[in-house]
Amino acid sequence: MSQVKSALLVGVGGQGAILTAKVLVNGLMEAGYDVKMSEVHGMSQRGGSVSTQVRWGEKVASPLIGKGGADIIVAFEKMEAVRYADYLKPDGVAVINDYEIMSATIAAGLAQYPAGTLEAMQAHFECHIVKAEAIAREVGSPKCMNIVLFGSLVGALGLEGIDWESVIARTVPPKFRELNLKAYRAGRAAVS
Repeated sequence: MSQVKSALLVGVGGQGAILTAKVLVNGLMEAGYDVKMSEVHGMSQRGGSVSTQVRWGEKVASPLIGKGGADIIVAFEKMEAVRYADYLKPDGVAVINDYEIMSATIAAGLAQYPAGTLEAMQAHFECHIVKAEAIAREVGSPKCMNIVLFGSLVGALGLEGIDWESVIARTVPPKFRELNLKAYRAGRAAVS
């Protein structure tokens, strides 16, 4: 692969975006790609926005994705998809978790959760809307929602040539291994 590919993973602190990016990076490196990753935590520990940028190819100079440069955005929370939409290429793909997390302002009744976030993204980009929280509950725990979304990312980008199951098995804690493998498979099926 001579062309550099870029993925932007966005969500709210505590949703597992950084672990998901590490699974992606580990698999891509094992497949022989030059990989760069950058994290922006912001107020992530307090439920604020978090983003992780991953770029891979034969030779990658920088981990940073400029506006209009991401091949894929994986949004762990649907408002985050809109917040970062200007980073997606016009022909890029969005994997969006149909899931809402109320900010402190919304929870306090000072603002309303924006309506039409999914429709706004679908009007401009190829989108895969995934009910990752419901899928994660079905496989055993809502805490594996991030790996459901990872499976959807793999399916949406066509990255099936890597043994992702062994990468996940080596990356997640052993006591959560089987749960995360089920989550990954369910996420892949959600975009097939």
